Amino acid sequence: MVNFPAGGLTDGIARAFAQSVTQSTGQQVIIDNKPGASGNIGAALVARAQPDGYTFLHSVSSTLIQNRVMFKTMGFDPDKDLTIVAAISSGVLPVVVYKSVPASNLKEFIEYARTNRVNFGSWALGSSAHIFAQALNEKYGLKIEVVTYKGEAPMWQDMGSGSLQAAMGSPQAMNALLLKGEVKPIVAPSRVRLGKLPELTTSVEQGFTEDVFTVRGWLALAAPAATPKEIVRRMSDLWVAAADSAPGARMMESFGLTEKPMPHEEAMKDYEVLKATLIPRIVALGIVPE
Repeated sequence: MVNFPAGGLTDGIARAFAQSVTQSTGQQVIIDNKPGASGNIGAALVARAQPDGYTFLHSVSSTLIQNRVMFKTMGFDPDKDLTIVAAISSGVLPVVVYKSVPASNLKEFIEYARTNRVNFGSWALGSSAHIFAQALNEKYGLKIEVVTYKGEAPMWQDMGSGSLQAAMGSPQAMNALLLKGEVKPIVAPSRVRLGKLPELTTSVEQGFTEDVFTVRGWLALAAPAATPKEIVRRMSDLWVAAADSAPGARMMESFGLTEKPMPHEEAMKDYEVLKATLIPRIVALGIVPE
């Protein structure tokens, strides 16, 4: 179960890695897209599924972490109802602006936003893109409007039409717009540059050293919490190995991902680190739960 629409990073990695699992086990893996409520709908379906090793969730860390602050009720408890099987860094998510916006870096974009109406695309409520845009508002006294979508695909459609002035997301999902010159990358909100855009400087290199301007998150393969440990470990091994398979490696390269997946135990430890980092950050932004 992928809790975002087809066409984005979460869906692309799920399909490529699932192909590898199918090749390794002979068991067909079916991808079922269930978007909605910033990922809560699909995640809740998996949380309530039979813990028999036949139903998994492929999501983003924001669904499991940010959403608990963004929503009054999620329809499931991410800590009690799900276990993280494996996780893979979502990599560098560039910030881009529409071609008509006169900005080539983050500082110029901020100056533009001071005197112009600006909106900023987010693939989900409480996503890294949402936090980044809200942090700009808080720190620089801006009034950037965050526009929330059900996944990346519809967001990039609006970006290509000029309905959005800025957005953040995966390189592969925005690649067609980059090639056409419809959007311009202005910053890599990370501590490392993106291999596919080596000239694009990071937020730190541009002088934005606050942690909030350095985005970190991952894609999570999760299972119902009561799934037997031996099944979780087996699927964890398969998912980690999928990164080195032909379909997995191609998809990783296309999205500019270089870090190998974290297995079950490592992912669960990092899950606690991310929760401790991100939850207070969202609370501090004062976003009212829906």
